[in-house]
Parts: sequence; structure tokens; C-alpha cells
Amino acid sequence: MTGTATPVHAGLAAMLLLCSPAWASPFAYITNQGSHDVSVIDLASQQVVATVPVGRSPAGVVASSRAGRAFVSNPDSKTISVIDMRQQKVVNTLPAGDGPVGIDISADGQRLYVADWYSSRLLVLDAQAAGAAKPLASIAVGRAPAGVAAHPGGAAVFVAERDDDSVAVVDTAAQRVLARVRVGSHPFALFYDAPRSRLYALNVQSNDVSVVDMRDIVRPAVIATVKVGKAPYGAALAEGGALLYVTNQHEDSVTVIDAASLKLLRTLPGFAYPEGIAAHGDRVYVVNWMDDNVQVLDAASGQKLKTIATGQNSRGFGAFIGAPMEP
Repeated sequence: MTGTATPVHAGLAAMLLLCSPAWASPFAYITNQGSHDVSVIDLASQQVVATVPVGRSPAGVVASSRAGRAFVSNPDSKTISVIDMRQQKVVNTLPAGDGPVGIDISADGQRLYVADWYSSRLLVLDAQAAGAAKPLASIAVGRAPAGVAAHPGGAAVFVAERDDDSVAVVDTAAQRVLARVRVGSHPFALFYDAPRSRLYALNVQSNDVSVVDMRDIVRPAVIATVKVGKAPYGAALAEGGALLYVTNQHEDSVTVIDAASLKLLRTLPGFAYPEGIAAHGDRVYVVNWMDDNVQVLDAASGQKLKTIATGQNSRGFGAFIGAPMEP
């Protein structure tokens, strides 16, 4: 996920959408693991405008505005479904190892990075491939790799090694692990905060967020640990990067953190096994597994504004918001 949301691209896409007329209205692509499809939400109308069948048990997602496509990991089908943002339909299916979960894409929309859960490796795929192209690279990482976050500069990809309680820094040119950093217990999702050069690792077993200084990717260091709710799963930056929102699966809540001071501001109750989360403009979108919906929040206050019904067992693990460039 992310999650959720390689979340760095959701933030970059949001900034581009706000300042450039060359982008169409954005969409949210919500993976529904129970109904094996993706709910496409038009953020302008706040309505589901398409339901796209994909592979079995879709989990991870990244919506790339640069590529004009949303990519969905299907662990049970061992594939990636490629959705064209203009047609809102699957236009390609890529083989992706033994159990693809977390997924992110390079800033230029050319390379797709996929965590292969069962084979302990990071797969590099051609995001523009026509047909079922084989992976461009397979890079060994730690046990049960989950979340993936691509550095916007393209030099590195970060991978959550869940069962090793660590995060790997993968050199994309040399195709090897460049460095590792120990974090909390069972990191699952990753979120990269580009302006601060920080990586947030969400630790589902120790119920906290490890804040990793990534200014020197060869020597990553944990600079803070922030306690949140039970089983943090997804993260998003809102209000121009001032607020960090974190979903807590097993507490049915969302934690709001001051991103500058890393102080906990408030905990929002009333969710139902929240998983993926993303922000766009002055709204935050929370995906609820148990209630099969997305709740729309006011980013500044956390107030619930709207509920949008989706498919069964919605996850949205990753950066699920994007918009195609205008022709």
C-alpha cells in the first residue's frame, strides 16, 4: 500500500494538479480485494464513475499521472493490471512474480517497482510495456517485502522488509541493496516526504511510525518514533504537507500528526478497519475495508464530509489518486 498509498507520487500529482491546467480532473482508484475489481472515483463529482474488473484479490495500487495509467497488484493472480485513465479499463496485464503487494512508480512514469512478497525480491517492470513483458530486473531484498516508495530523484527505491523489521534502500542503477535501517516491528507501508527528505515506516506490530532521515541514502537513520493506534497501515500528507494522517486498522481510527514537530494532534474515531489513505487539495480520502467505502474528510479539521460506497473489502494500498494529462 500508499498506504498506501508509493505515496510520494500522490503528493507530487496533487501539487501538479493544483498549479497546471495541463492535467484533467483527478480520479481515485480503490482496490477491492473481495470483489476483485477497482472502484474509480471522480474527485470532482465525488462519485464512482467506473468499476474495473482486475485480477484476483487486488491490493496495491499506484496511479501515475505521468504515465496516464493506474497499476494494480493482484497477489492471488500474480499479476499487475494496467488501467488506462482515459478509458477506465484494463489495457495490459503484466506477470509479477509469486505474490505482488506493494507497488510504486518512477516520477517519469517509466519504471514500475513491485514488492514480491513470497519471493523476497523487488521487481522492476517496464510501465510502458505492450503485452505481458517480463520484469526488467529482480533484486533480492529481505523477508516479506510489503510497502514500496520510489525516491523522486530516481536514485533509490525504499522497500519495507516486514519480517526483518527493516527498510532496504535499493540502488536502482546497480540493482542491489545499498543500505538498510532498523525500524519498528513489522513495517508494512512506507511514505516518502520529499520536502523533508524523510521516510515514514508504519510498523503494524509495534503500533508506531519510524521517521527515517533520508538526506544521505547511504546512511539512513531513524530520528524519531511516533506512537499511533493499533496496526498503522496507510499514511498521507495533507494541508500542504503540514499534517500527516495515519490509518489504524485495528483501532478503527485515524491519527493526525503535526509533520514539522511530529507531535500527535488528535485521533479521529468512527472508521471501519481503515487501510489506504490519500490526500488531494483540501480533502483526505480514507478507505474502509469493513464498510466497503471511502470516507471523505476535511483536511484541516478531520471532519467527515461524505461517504462513497465502493466494492467489497476495499484496500487502496498505495498512492491511489492521479489524473491523465490532457492530449
